[in-house]
Amino acid sequence: MTYCCGILVRNGLVMIGDTRTNAGLDNIATYRKLHVFEQPGERIVAIAAAGNLAVTQAVLSFLSEGVEDEETGEIQTIMDMPSMFKTAQFVGEAVRKVRQIDGPSLELSASGFDVSMLLGGQIKGGRLRLFMVYRAGNFIEATEDTPYLQIGEHKYGKPILDRAVTFDTELLDALKLGLISMDSTMRSNLGVGLPIDILTVKRDTLRADRNMRIEAEEPYFHNLREQWSTALRQAHLAIARPPYPPAVEAADAEG
Repeated sequence: MTYCCGILVRNGLVMIGDTRTNAGLDNIATYRKLHVFEQPGERIVAIAAAGNLAVTQAVLSFLSEGVEDEETGEIQTIMDMPSMFKTAQFVGEAVRKVRQIDGPSLELSASGFDVSMLLGGQIKGGRLRLFMVYRAGNFIEATEDTPYLQIGEHKYGKPILDRAVTFDTELLDALKLGLISMDSTMRSNLGVGLPIDILTVKRDTLRADRNMRIEAEEPYFHNLREQWSTALRQAHLAIARPPYPPAVEAADAEG
């Protein structure tokens, strides 16, 4: 299982991905799911991947090693794309190419073709954008109304982002909320786990602001987890208890 999220705010982009892969209770490993393609001053592009590991690795190999353009015959890589929209189309093309090659055998083995990707970044001359690419190769884009996208095991972290993230959220606050969202997912699903890879990009800088891995004993994330748990306990204690009477008392009152 996997959990990755991307948050697009007015002054930048946050992308977060866990590293746990699970092929059974006795086959758990660590693989990077957040991949960064960067040429400082020219482009910064990040991809977070979820789904069948063999499929996602094949897609990423096509993106980095190249796909043949059907019209020109030239080999193009993700670093050759002139815009983020063209990059999203290119990622979708790579997904469809892997499906064409491996899809039939995966269907026969009952494994299924399972892949989804978050694509975020900015290319010189264009704007900072965030997309989610589906297994069919089509995609949607984050907007000011919906400034975040998730893939993988997203249901536990979604309420955090729903309640707190807006397009005007500051970049570091967006990173904090993304980490809280990740912590909530990790606490409720053992298929998602540390280490966590994070990336932040300030709008129009065309380079990574932060690109790092959070390990289990990293002080800030450890304190964040404890402080969030404490804040939740204090919040529920501060809310008045329900005033509804027991069923017997309610019946007596009506009598």
